Amino acid sequence: MTQGVTLFGYRYSVYNWIATLALAEKDIPYIWVEVDPFSDQTPPVSEAMVDFLARNPFKRVPVLLHGDFSLYETAAITRYVDEAFSGPTLQPSSPVDRARQSQILSIIDNYAYWPLVRQVFAQGFFAPCFGEKVDQDALAAGLRTAPAILDAIAAFKRNGPWLLGPALTLADIHLYPMLAYLAMVPQGAEMIRNIPSLEHWRQEMAQRPTVIDTMPRFKDPG
Repeated sequence: MTQGVTLFGYRYSVYNWIATLALAEKDIPYIWVEVDPFSDQTPPVSEAMVDFLARNPFKRVPVLLHGDFSLYETAAITRYVDEAFSGPTLQPSSPVDRARQSQILSIIDNYAYWPLVRQVFAQGFFAPCFGEKVDQDALAAGLRTAPAILDAIAAFKRNGPWLLGPALTLADIHLYPMLAYLAMVPQGAEMIRNIPSLEHWRQEMAQRPTVIDTMPRFKDPG
């Protein structure tokens, strides 16, 4: 049953993109509620923001609401989306592959997100796009850290079109938005091109209709 699915999210959040991509791959309709966790939340705040803050004490997006069930943390959301609804299976069946998927998701959250998104993308693309001051030290730190992270992830790439072989999994869904954001910065795009297996995978993912349909839209930072 897909009735009553609501997603609270911020349109530019990479984790929001991951959640919407999982919903799109499962062809699940949902109601979108825009909230900005980075905005000034001093009163008065919108009803949507009040509802969102009541559902996630850590004030992070996304939050999924399915009927009376509320869930935050993106990895939990995407696993729930896969297991609670019909559609293509997004998780491997074997214990080894399932463990590898979990490992990749943990690497993304614990090691990749900050340098790739909060440092390189945020300072190299997002800040110029919105006329904000660029933290050059943060950008440089992210660019120094990123290659080792990409190498670690590339080491897990199997033969076949997707990270774990012939079938798309949550590993692909979680990684692609991170690398897509990294590639919006020229130095980040060059890093990925230097790893042919990741670059080929990224190009394959970029052509998926679900990726195109869910991709955040930014203005030209130039």
